[in-house]
Amino acid sequence: MLYATTVDSTSELQQILDLQRINLKQNISSAEKDEQGFVTMVFTMEMMLQMHELAPSIIVKDENKVVAYAIVFLKEGRPFYPGMESMFRNFEKISWKGKSFTEFNYYIMGQICVAKEVRGRGVFDMLYQKHREIYGSRYDCIVTEIAVSNQRSIRAHERVGFKTISTHSDAIDNWQVVAWDWR
Repeated sequence: MLYATTVDSTSELQQILDLQRINLKQNISSAEKDEQGFVTMVFTMEMMLQMHELAPSIIVKDENKVVAYAIVFLKEGRPFYPGMESMFRNFEKISWKGKSFTEFNYYIMGQICVAKEVRGRGVFDMLYQKHREIYGSRYDCIVTEIAVSNQRSIRAHERVGFKTISTHSDAIDNWQVVAWDWR
């Protein structure tokens, strides 16, 4: 039985990292990237522990096995991952709903991934519904960046309720910035 919850152990953080490694852009074929999507950023256990201390990430489990995750990345975690600095600088340039994006009380969905064996079973939506249940009363919105070439992820985020608020390019890729307004 699949269920969504928050991370509560180092073992679950390790399972997130294992699932991440399997689905990294550089570890899958071009056909799989196009068909199934991919993850880009590499997190370490140290980063995961630091982020988890600020706010636990959301996972979907099948019994004791983590089969999906959506990492909670608070603005306060900015120093933990210098690789995301360009994303934060980009947020400072975005105007959304008539004001600077940084005026909103937001957090970042740092990365989302669903194991192959449970794709197509509503797990992606379960992750985001749990995000909203846990964090919706404390934040105006959730934001993330998606590689423009990751069309499966873009479509899935749109289905949940995310809207594109900006696009930009950096040394890593071309990005679509999407936010889900919870107000």
